[in-house]
Amino acid sequence: MEIINFSEQNSIINQYMAEIRDKSYQKNRLLFRNNVMRIGEFEAFEISKRLQYVTKEIETPLGKSKVNVPVDKIVLATIFRAGLPFHNGFLNIFDHAGNAFVSAYREYKDEEHHEVGIHVEYLATPNIDGKTLIIADPMLATGGSMELGYKAILTKGTPRHVHVACVCAAPEGIEHIRKTFPDSTTTIWCAAIDEGLNEHQYIVPGFGDAGDLCYGEKI
Repeated sequence: MEIINFSEQNSIINQYMAEIRDKSYQKNRLLFRNNVMRIGEFEAFEISKRLQYVTKEIETPLGKSKVNVPVDKIVLATIFRAGLPFHNGFLNIFDHAGNAFVSAYREYKDEEHHEVGIHVEYLATPNIDGKTLIIADPMLATGGSMELGYKAILTKGTPRHVHVACVCAAPEGIEHIRKTFPDSTTTIWCAAIDEGLNEHQYIVPGFGDAGDLCYGEKI
């Protein structure tokens, strides 16, 4: 299983990460969402380099041009609600992709919020047989919601390749993906891999709750 960590190289994505981690910057939800979306666009562009291509002849007003174009059938999947701006970034690049949506959320099992469960209650997806599946979720913390979302989508077919895309990941989440996703046909893309999880299963240093920062606190 290949893991790409963009924080190990110099690119503009590091500027976006510096801003979305900043407590002062986070006060502006529009700016926060826009940077999450731009990271999605950046990762989508990098994933596009891994697709299968064929040469296509295009007729222009002045002649003919041969262009290499991707032939992969892509399905973009995300997990409500934090994944929406990240998903939009991918959709800006892969504008002909099919789209899948999964509702999965944390359920704390104890008053101290130390034991975390994941609940899935909604799925909308096209058939994914033989397609390239991109699961875009900003936070890869425990990996539980990513696993359950993936298993829900698998009820609609078997993809050719799976790209797990996130903004921020914890080593624990990456290890969980290693154990639960097919090794030879899965690639993990991260804007950054952080130190680990705290007692509430949040990524440290991370940047907080992505859904709340994008859309406001929930009750």
